[in-house]
Amino acid sequence: MDKKECCVLIPSLSPDERLVTYADSLLEAGFGCVLVVDDGSAQEYQPIFDRLARKDRCHVEHHDVNHGKGRALRTGFRWIWDHTAFRGVVTADSDGQHTVEDTLNLCALLKDGADELLLGSRDFSKNSVQVPPKSRVGNRITSAVFRVLYGPSLPDTQTGLRAFRREMIPMMLEVTGDRFEYEMNQLIVCATRKIPMTPVGIHTIYHDENKGTHFHPIRDSWRIYKLILGNFFRYGAASIISFLVDYAVLSLTMFWIFSGRAEDTILFLGIPFRFRALVAAPIARLCSAPVNYLLNRNFVFRAGRDRTAVKRYAILCVCSLVVTTLLFGFLDHFVNTAFLHILLKVVIDVAMYFVNYRFQQGWVFKKART
Repeated sequence: MDKKECCVLIPSLSPDERLVTYADSLLEAGFGCVLVVDDGSAQEYQPIFDRLARKDRCHVEHHDVNHGKGRALRTGFRWIWDHTAFRGVVTADSDGQHTVEDTLNLCALLKDGADELLLGSRDFSKNSVQVPPKSRVGNRITSAVFRVLYGPSLPDTQTGLRAFRREMIPMMLEVTGDRFEYEMNQLIVCATRKIPMTPVGIHTIYHDENKGTHFHPIRDSWRIYKLILGNFFRYGAASIISFLVDYAVLSLTMFWIFSGRAEDTILFLGIPFRFRALVAAPIARLCSAPVNYLLNRNFVFRAGRDRTAVKRYAILCVCSLVVTTLLFGFLDHFVNTAFLHILLKVVIDVAMYFVNYRFQQGWVFKKART
């Protein structure tokens, strides 16, 4: 995409001269507009914003009080949507960590067609001596957790240098979070809606080990991880309830209804299976599946009524039922105590817990694209 068709959005709080230098360089490079959002900076910083506002093709929006980076980004998106016709948006930070070269590169990589989020990805490998240890470790952990729960492998989940097409602005305005958690929520929304996120290598720049950042390591990390793991913990609560229903029905069926057939076996594909396990496991799952579906639809993924989701859940449920029944029926042949039955059931269900979460999050209750 041509740089004249891109607007660079920079949220800023208590900036220094690096913001003015960066804005000047962007304008000299030929970007269509530089939009700076003052997120409630003190009066002593207003001369910097006044200087920026007087520049051609540079606009400044103000917040009366500090609301956070997420709110500042949405303010910028709203202004671009309402007052301009730029086809591309590039977001950048005001602390000098992003080069004009990298900003130009992201703009150039924007293309017409399907939605896509470009992410300026810093080098967090051991070879990068510029990255503070706490930043390297924190980003690696966050990237690993994000990949396990949502699928995409993103080397830099905390980058502020991002680019997308104008058509995605309405979706970006819907993304929640007023502070640093907004950018993580942006990634989660794109992951759940199957919008491609493409890492693009950029320069890794830290000034004074990033001491000038407004990121609060405890408060903002808590917000981010609460966001990443929120669905997973709700899914865990729903799974525990479903497991209790499942195991109650399983125990009732195995140890009461079929108590007299504890040693009966059935050969299936030449493999011995306990009769009571093969019968009890499907009955238990048929009772717990509706409970699990309703909890996940309304409490975990908040997907609303969707007939196609019911069909997808039924398919997943049948596949899961076949796998767990065969495993339980086969392994039950080797245990003889109630405690080992419980342990066996827990091990199988925990393994399927992670598998089912990924399928439900990415397929059964997937969000439709805007």
